Amino acid sequence: MNMEELFSYFDYGFSFLISIYLLIRMEKRIESLTDSINSLNNKLSD
Repeated sequence: MNMEELFSYFDYGFSFLISIYLLIRMEKRIESLTDSINSLNNKLSD
């Protein structure tokens, strides 16, 4: 295995990790947004 192959594997792994990290962050934001919408909805329906 030469250096170019090693770098391409590293590049692929790095972008894969970044994708997972961003997905998890977005999921947390969507959950908090959903909670906010639900509480607003409850206040409006009271």
